[in-house]
Amino acid sequence: MPPAAHAQIDLEALTHNLGRIRSLAPNSNIMAVIKANAYGHGAIPVARALAAADAFAVARVDEGIALREAGIRQRITVLQGFLGEEELMLHSRYDLEPVIHSAKQTEILESANLDNPVTVWLKLDSGMHRLGFAAEEFVACHDRLCRCRSVCQPPFLITHLANADELDDPVTERQLDLFGTQVAGLPGGRSIANSAGLLAWENALAEWVRPGIALYGVSPFPNRTAADEGLKPVMTLRTRLIAIKPLKAGAAVGYGGDWVCNRPTLLGIAAIGYGDGYPRHARSGTPVLVRGQRVPLVGRVSMDMITLDLTDCQQAEVGDAVTLWGEGLPVEEIARHADTIPYVLLCNVTPRVKRVVGRRPE
Repeated sequence: MPPAAHAQIDLEALTHNLGRIRSLAPNSNIMAVIKANAYGHGAIPVARALAAADAFAVARVDEGIALREAGIRQRITVLQGFLGEEELMLHSRYDLEPVIHSAKQTEILESANLDNPVTVWLKLDSGMHRLGFAAEEFVACHDRLCRCRSVCQPPFLITHLANADELDDPVTERQLDLFGTQVAGLPGGRSIANSAGLLAWENALAEWVRPGIALYGVSPFPNRTAADEGLKPVMTLRTRLIAIKPLKAGAAVGYGGDWVCNRPTLLGIAAIGYGDGYPRHARSGTPVLVRGQRVPLVGRVSMDMITLDLTDCQQAEVGDAVTLWGEGLPVEEIARHADTIPYVLLCNVTPRVKRVVGRRPE
């Protein structure tokens, strides 16, 4: 029996999602984004399961080094690039590919004496206004990198979409137009599309696509779920009922007594809370699954426990599995009840929740 609170990681669903993405972008290479411990799923097992991906992307150099030390041999892009010369040396040593987004990085490359030149991704700020070169700086920086002995030639070209999850927002078309104008005639492979871009914006499908949340079986679009996109959830968060008790009408439940029984109530206590990453701000009425039946969360989420109204699930017993999200209960729906986004829920599952790789542990 797995521990009470555990995250089941379904690698078959992961490979299904990769196949779905291949079908949507058949002429593109896939750079699977596995930053932030693969969105909470476990970077190393996810990377090994995604052996068919053409490359990986991480946020920081230490994430890339951990993959190399685990034996991962695909190309690895570091989305934040390097901060100083020491980190650049690590990119060279571990065959990591930094994103170049500032003049300072360019200067460090030009003054470096590397044993092994690095492959770089030159980033255009096409409208996200976070990392990247402004349009008026982009071509000049490209010319500098093309002359730099520390850079494998030619540089790759990259940008990031800010509003691709909003299908009627004109920002994405403006970003695509600006990127197309700036890279016209330049050598080097291109990368534009994130998950929302590859699912909804055909013009964003360049030589490389960078799926993140879609790989893990989550829709990037508001009011849609994995099933709407032909994806399968990879993480199912489960725990168990550790107590069941009858309460009289009028009994207040949990800290602050925020929820009061409006009828004789069968209360279930499940072993999970915000200390495990379950969202503290999930409202009363947030659904969970017990014996395949939806029952509502009631009262405040505690550090280690939640309380459930089992009155309409009288067959429930101590020890029964409780599903918080995943198989049969979309994480997108839970995020809406907690006034957050699925990315936050997946990434916030804490280390004390054991990741169980495989299907349906009992």
